[in-house]
Amino acid sequence: MLDLDAMREMLDTLAGLRATRWFTPDPVPDESLTAILEAARWTGSARNRQPWRFAVVRERGLLRELSRLGAYAGHLAGAPLAILLAVDGTLSREDAEFDAGRAAQTIMLAAHALGLGSCPASFFPSANADEARRLAGLAPPWRVRTAISLGRAAPVPPGRPAIPQGRLPLGDVVIEV
Repeated sequence: MLDLDAMREMLDTLAGLRATRWFTPDPVPDESLTAILEAARWTGSARNRQPWRFAVVRERGLLRELSRLGAYAGHLAGAPLAILLAVDGTLSREDAEFDAGRAAQTIMLAAHALGLGSCPASFFPSANADEARRLAGLAPPWRVRTAISLGRAAPVPPGRPAIPQGRLPLGDVVIEV
């Protein structure tokens, strides 16, 4: 029988995921990182290709360099670690990028379930993605367009956030056809 309380708890966890852009300096425990990477490894992919590799970055200087490779990547500089999503560019580009997005969401949800904050960063334009790949020591066919910062959430600095808060009502985002 379906346990409605457990289902509501799971849905609350899913709905509670928020991007964390400010982190404490506390390291991410190895057991937590392993659990997150295990969850990501089990993410579904088109034709079970598993077109990804996960590069873990903890080195402060490298995190700072990566933080300069995207308009919204600044949070990487303050995170205890980041996971770079390397995608095999020889596979179907659309499928592989879609699958990488699924893996990114799995990483973020697993971190959230473990009490950690996370935030995705995109490396665009292509020259920035190429530089991220180079900094990670990866060669083609691997491409790195996405990184996810991980760590314990720190209080948000005072001031008005530049990003709108909240969500649109369900009736505004659902279209009956």
